[in-house]
Amino acid sequence: MNTSLQDKIVLVTGGSAGIGLATARAFIDAGAFVYVTGRRQPELDAAVATLGPRAVGLRADAVSLDDIRKVFSRIAEDHRRLDVLYANAGFYEFGRLGDITEEHLDRSFDTNVRGLVFAVQGALPLMREGGSVILTGSIVATRGAEAFSIYAASKAAVRSLARSWAVELKDRGVRVNVVSPGPIDTPGLGGLAGEPANLAPLKQHLASTVPMARMGRPDEVAHAVLFLASDQASFITGAELTVDGGASQL
Repeated sequence: MNTSLQDKIVLVTGGSAGIGLATARAFIDAGAFVYVTGRRQPELDAAVATLGPRAVGLRADAVSLDDIRKVFSRIAEDHRRLDVLYANAGFYEFGRLGDITEEHLDRSFDTNVRGLVFAVQGALPLMREGGSVILTGSIVATRGAEAFSIYAASKAAVRSLARSWAVELKDRGVRVNVVSPGPIDTPGLGGLAGEPANLAPLKQHLASTVPMARMGRPDEVAHAVLFLASDQASFITGAELTVDGGASQL
């Protein structure tokens, strides 16, 4: 067990499935108490049932400031502190340049940027000195991605925000870092594929872009988040850790 996370208080946004759920489980295995948020109550309840008694689920829409405030009010009421924020809630969908709509742009930036900004802001009053903020980025932020330009732009904004916040929060001893996954096999791919028949070809295509010739697993991203949250990463801030099987490096 990583004793540096023993009894830490952690918030994982977008924690009811995929990378968020795997990371919440990893934090609990390392001794932390974890709050997870999600938009859909049934999925959130199912996630908490699998995580056990050291997890609390809080229904919250990542773009709702009222929901965000309620989340931090609950954590303050329960513990009066927060040691780690993993801002993972995100949204993605395809959109070619000629097909981009206002709704598509707003959905992407409202969740991936606006919601993230106010989640980090809301955490600050509770964040202890020496705390850790980890943001979910993406390798597409620095690569051309056909029909994915708005999502890529939103994740480029996340990377930029992390740099600025790392400077702003250094005097408080709060570290801010980004984990940027490559193609990861998560339930969200079903929505991206659209028709069920498209899912297998999509996964095959994504795996073909990875030098390791496979998609990543959610737990492989979770291990990277856990490292950045721990005292083992005490001299790391403003950094981006890619978890992509070499897709953005080779």
